[in-house]
Amino acid sequence: MNTLKSQELLRSSLRRIDGRGYKAYEDIKGSYDFAGYTLAIDYVQPDPFAPPSQVIVHVPQKTAAFPHELFQNRIREVALEDYLTRRFYTLSSRARGGSRGTGGSGLISIDKPPQEVFERTSVFVRENEIEARFVVGLPARGRTVLGRQAEEIFFEEIPLLVKEALIYRNLDEGEVKRHVDTVEDADSIRRRLAEKGLVAFVADGAVLPRASGVDDRPLAEGRVVQFRSPERVRVEFTAPNRGDLSGMGIPSGVTLIVGGGYHGKSTLLNAIEKGIYNHIPGDGREFVVTDARAIKIRAEDGRSIANVDISPFINNLPFGKDTRTFSTADASGSTSQAANIIEALEAGANILLMDEDTSATNFMIRDGRMQRLVAKPKEPITPFIDKVRQLHSDLAVSTVLVMGGTGDYFEVADMVIMMDEYIPCEVTREAKEIAKGRYSERSFEGGERFGAVKQRRPLAQSLDASRGRREARIAAKGLHTIAFGYQTIDLSHIEQIADISQTRAIGDILYYAREKYMDGKRTLAEILSLVEKDLEEKGMDILSPYLRGDYAMPRMLEVAAALNRLRTLQCA
Repeated sequence: MNTLKSQELLRSSLRRIDGRGYKAYEDIKGSYDFAGYTLAIDYVQPDPFAPPSQVIVHVPQKTAAFPHELFQNRIREVALEDYLTRRFYTLSSRARGGSRGTGGSGLISIDKPPQEVFERTSVFVRENEIEARFVVGLPARGRTVLGRQAEEIFFEEIPLLVKEALIYRNLDEGEVKRHVDTVEDADSIRRRLAEKGLVAFVADGAVLPRASGVDDRPLAEGRVVQFRSPERVRVEFTAPNRGDLSGMGIPSGVTLIVGGGYHGKSTLLNAIEKGIYNHIPGDGREFVVTDARAIKIRAEDGRSIANVDISPFINNLPFGKDTRTFSTADASGSTSQAANIIEALEAGANILLMDEDTSATNFMIRDGRMQRLVAKPKEPITPFIDKVRQLHSDLAVSTVLVMGGTGDYFEVADMVIMMDEYIPCEVTREAKEIAKGRYSERSFEGGERFGAVKQRRPLAQSLDASRGRREARIAAKGLHTIAFGYQTIDLSHIEQIADISQTRAIGDILYYAREKYMDGKRTLAEILSLVEKDLEEKGMDILSPYLRGDYAMPRMLEVAAALNRLRTLQCA
């Protein structure tokens, strides 16, 4: 443990190195005793254009004085940590920022959360202290230390941030409680979905449309239609803080979302897919809650596939190509969608979310006329419509599907919801009557069973993260891209990643799994389970040799998706 130094030593060091070369900032590395908290300069950037320096603040609970009821269980603890991160970010973003010189000089920032709430490494709430991890751009002109400006940061701005963001008496108590209570209520509903035979719940009054395609905040302009559940599918939950909540329950099985174009089908599905996460108060989707193992599936032309058994959907390829261990560097729409489903099942998904707009048409349906023209022995693809019921009966996997182009799915659906000007109507009986009253032109092609889900064994040597002399070079290059050694992992079609900090963690989780658990004997499911257990017990600090404040917890489903898109992946 670092010896605690006096804050005056930091002040004198900053004045002493003022005007010297930038590397002189190395002298200030260490831990310092400030009034009411300690400050650790954990990493010092080598120049003003490099990633900023890492700073950690520890505030004793006797100073922070947060009531225990705000963090009395794990989900409330995560919610409070999220609130404090947002508060710190908002206040720090109002500071002078990069106005003190070259590069990132003067920056003070913490990891920025999105609308979703999940475990992060930016702030930790413990029984004895609050810990905040953030970055500081040490000021310079060119590569000359601006010690006096750095002194302002450490002795004026950071103390103010600590006071205003991390001391309970300086916060809006009602706002803090509302944030924590809302997250706990949503989590409580999610944990009780299965009790009611549900895979998702959409509360009455929810606001589902977003401000824009690049702004995930709720729509606030124009006509905003609040969600209202159809009476026949309305259910109620009693939340621990908010009390009774009513809304639409989506049951296990096969649910269709239908309706005309621009009436809200995809908007509802998008809200359901993000319902795997809790949301902040005011988001509009606070109580849109989905089972945590739901995964969005789509076609993904051009992706690589490594040894996946796609035979439940695709078989009898020309020239005898084996689909039980199917590999390709350039998948078609249908083969990619088949592989995406099998890989999701292998990783533990129990709900598939699909939209016809992002699906391969020949994978979803083969109508009667085409069946008569192209006989089944000449068609390798078994369409999803003929497998969707087997997914539920054989594997207990449910499907929620947006479908506006064909009524053939009426026959296999357990529930049909029609969106009409963003208002849902339950039309299952009507859909079944239509299906019953018209002779089906289709022949069933799905066989008797869904088929086995093959477990693969990833080979560690195929995950080479080295780059030049560096043993591991892994970095998030945006929300949907991971640089993994010389490889680039494209996650642009993995729609449930919500934060670049999740992407960052996913890359390092892959390397952690490679180093610790990929022995050629363990299956992917076993590896994911072991990694998940380590993260739950030890936290995300196990992913890096130094403390980081820019990780957010991903699901193992997205970790598996990233692994499956590493083009060098090999599996036994």
